[in-house]
Amino acid sequence: MTLRPALPRFTRGEFVFSLKSFGAAMLAMYCASRAGLPRPFWALLTAYVVANPLAGAVRSKAIYRFLGTLLGCTATLLLVPALSSAPELLTLALALWVGTCLFFSLLDRSPASYVFMLAGYTAALIGFPSVQTPQTLFDTATLRVEEIWIGIVCATLVHSIVLPQSLAPSVLGLLDNTLRDARRWLADLLRQDSQNSGQALELDRRRLAADITQLRLLSTHVPFDTTHFRWTAGAIGAMQDRVAALTPLLSAVEDRLQALEQDAGALPEDVTALLARIGTWLQAPHASPAALLRPDIDALADAPASDWQRALRIALACRLGELVESWAACTALRQEIDAGLQGAAPARHQAALGHRVLHRDVGMALWSGAAAVLVVCLCSAFWILTGWPSGSVATMMAAVLCCFFATMDDPAPAINAFLKYTLWSIPLSALYVLVLLPLVQDFGMLVLICAPAFLVLGCYMARPSTFLAAMAMLMGGLGGTLAMHDTGNADIVGFLNATLAQTLGAVAAARITGLMRSVGTDWSARRIQRAIWRELGEMAAAPRAPQDDGYTVRVLDRIGLLALRITTADGRKDATTNDALRDLRVGKDIVTLQQARAHLPTATTGQLLGAIAAFFGARSSGPAAPVPAALLPALDDTLQATLAAPRTGPEWHAAVAALVGLRRNLFPRAQPLAQGATP
Repeated sequence: MTLRPALPRFTRGEFVFSLKSFGAAMLAMYCASRAGLPRPFWALLTAYVVANPLAGAVRSKAIYRFLGTLLGCTATLLLVPALSSAPELLTLALALWVGTCLFFSLLDRSPASYVFMLAGYTAALIGFPSVQTPQTLFDTATLRVEEIWIGIVCATLVHSIVLPQSLAPSVLGLLDNTLRDARRWLADLLRQDSQNSGQALELDRRRLAADITQLRLLSTHVPFDTTHFRWTAGAIGAMQDRVAALTPLLSAVEDRLQALEQDAGALPEDVTALLARIGTWLQAPHASPAALLRPDIDALADAPASDWQRALRIALACRLGELVESWAACTALRQEIDAGLQGAAPARHQAALGHRVLHRDVGMALWSGAAAVLVVCLCSAFWILTGWPSGSVATMMAAVLCCFFATMDDPAPAINAFLKYTLWSIPLSALYVLVLLPLVQDFGMLVLICAPAFLVLGCYMARPSTFLAAMAMLMGGLGGTLAMHDTGNADIVGFLNATLAQTLGAVAAARITGLMRSVGTDWSARRIQRAIWRELGEMAAAPRAPQDDGYTVRVLDRIGLLALRITTADGRKDATTNDALRDLRVGKDIVTLQQARAHLPTATTGQLLGAIAAFFGARSSGPAAPVPAALLPALDDTLQATLAAPRTGPEWHAAVAALVGLRRNLFPRAQPLAQGATP
């Protein structure tokens, strides 16, 4: 048996992406060379930085990159001339600019955050090499913007015209997957006959939370798509908000069914019959209007029962009604999106919540910016004290790596991996810079020389599993080296100095961030949980209910973040995500209670919300103490007073449902409500 080396096998999509990226890079290289720009490889590198398999993502990233480059260049033009006589102050000012931009970038968890991140390290890439020669700064900044602009335009044109890949399959696939997961959760919930229903429901919860956050982030590129799909952005945003609202409703229905079963020993027959009818309605490909289910849902709340059974029925009926209406709205919006793809005029929708309501950790963003400032300052101090000609390269590399990996809990391993693959690319970079490129006589020869390495690395960039390695070898290694050197006059001494500086910058970034910025996943999970509790306290203490469902979207995002961080050991992931879902239901009940305050006893409701606000406020700033026992009598008094009050319409039902939800979520093991006079 003979052993043959296994050659890499790439899919058609990977090869097409690599070919388009290489074509865009060569077009950018040609245009920059014809324009007489001194470093045309910056245009080539930019074409690869902007590249993405999806045409809409390329267009959005191109706009953000140009804006970030322009902002970074402007900051450099303002800082360097003003502080050129004091290199120490200048490096401190540039470090502070990098840290500030990184702070704002981490607060905006959308693709638009690229503007701030790029503005930070662009100032480092242009400013630090100009510290010793400030008189050439304006020319350097202008040329860099021109080179980057050429790379952006060429990449956008090629990826938008040559076999453009629309966002529609990815977004619609994720959208349908989200609806499928919501339907599966509801079907598992309504069935209630499987021995493994608990595990199935837990999987359903986690899947839906992850789907919603991924959909919200991916859909930010929709307005930049190259097809009719971009006109459906309004419907997609509205559908995201509707799907997000399904999660607390599904979770609340699940809890109310468990409470009814625990109280009566089994689900009442009318409840079981209604659930079966809703399940049949849900599975129908063209469901009848949701209004046809409304009489049966209302009858559920009107059935004679004890106070606690009646309250549970009212709460279940309210949540089932909202759930059916939300599901019908989701299916209608999905049909509208399909019509938009066929060219139908889009309907006007209220502005969607978008990504602006996602979880933000201001403290960690500030700490990440401070770590970047310290790394840049230390590298700059070493550069100034030693007088090393290539010291600016170490400072630039440290700034870039601190920005690239700041979103991670522990950036050090990723930075070390980036450094490892960059070092692996050194022989390839040396071959190109010192041997091959000096032999180039015309542009055709340049294309032939660059094709083997760039085409292969481009294919690996299209694979998520090898993206980091290919990016490090292409952008940090080969492409970055070509951009930094004057390939016509490069020598071995300059190449080794630049390579050593890159290595030292990466090592400094990894070590300092590892000491200052790296945190454990458990620590991050606790911090996310405290953010939920803090917001619950603020909502309960507010004089009125919030105007949108931003809390729901934020908690779903946090559930997804928790699922990524909490390990499965000892079932801690299940417990943590269940706690977050319970907090999600508490938030919805607080909002409902705030909206229905006019229909509730004023004194008891105010005291109840104040006690809830004090509990969650204390829990967010100290140990996770249990719920105060004094809250249960306050809840029962308010609930009994509300049940005894005359009905005033949907607001009364909503108030009863909210009070039942708070009692179930805060005291899940409490005895049923004491029997009182049934009105």
